[in-house]
Amino acid sequence: MTQVRFGFVMPADQLDKTRRTTYVEDLDRALRLASGHFDSAWIIDHLQFGDADVLEGCTALTFMAARHPKLRFGHTVLCQSFRNPALLAKMAATLQFLSGGRFILGIGAGWHEEEYRAYGYDFPPAAVRVEQLDETLQIVKALWMQETATLHGKHFQVADARCEPRPDPLPPIMVGAFKPKMLRLTARHADWWNVSSTGPGAYRRMAAEFERACVEVGRDPASLRRTWVGGCACASTQAEAEALAGDRFSADNDDKDFGFVGTPQQVIEQMQRFVELGVDYFMLDCAGFPEVTALYLLVKEVLPMWNRPGLQ
Repeated sequence: MTQVRFGFVMPADQLDKTRRTTYVEDLDRALRLASGHFDSAWIIDHLQFGDADVLEGCTALTFMAARHPKLRFGHTVLCQSFRNPALLAKMAATLQFLSGGRFILGIGAGWHEEEYRAYGYDFPPAAVRVEQLDETLQIVKALWMQETATLHGKHFQVADARCEPRPDPLPPIMVGAFKPKMLRLTARHADWWNVSSTGPGAYRRMAAEFERACVEVGRDPASLRRTWVGGCACASTQAEAEALAGDRFSADNDDKDFGFVGTPQQVIEQMQRFVELGVDYFMLDCAGFPEVTALYLLVKEVLPMWNRPGLQ
């Protein structure tokens, strides 16, 4: 029987400026509610969206990981362009050591051109960013697993680099991937494959492509965990759930901006379609933060239903 686990997505970008003074208190309240029920907490990695409040992902995640020791912590997707690969390996190893093995490395190729330009990063074509991510993961894994690491790549180089203390256990590597090149990269390097805000129909097609990518690189598709991240608006009635979701996401869209929207039973039924396709880990951005209505119903009525005999 599939054991389904859940992560709570911490709001960190496009935040409400009027709630700056209570943000940490609000997030602490949500994480206390999630602790003991959710397996993990997650945060995105962005630098800028216009003039919105945006928190830097590594600093925010480390701070909250220290405050909530019952949860594992990871990034839904780190932008590989923002940090030197060897430094990223060292940062991850340090957090894994200090947190007692509670870190998950989620990473991707980056996409938001505005923040690249604003912060002085080059924004190469997507194919180049995929090449850079491939070299980044080679360097990260070498530093974690070898006494010294040397790699002279097209984009990055390290020479006799050390990462002590090396992480033990190794953090899982999760890659967010939708298209063929990224799916092949995921099959080569990752422990977890992640998609975001994707409906079940699109996911079914993507999963078939992912399995073909695994065959191409000689990887057993069953050896990678399949994860999904996106919005969730759970309420006592469907109308209340739809009001909570607003125009951010809908359970009716089968391709983009898909989210779980409805009563606890409806949310379970929507999730079931993904579980049947191999997903066993949901990372949920609960609508309405800092209110915890959706999170409360997930904790009390949705999560307990999973892993009951006969549900899957």
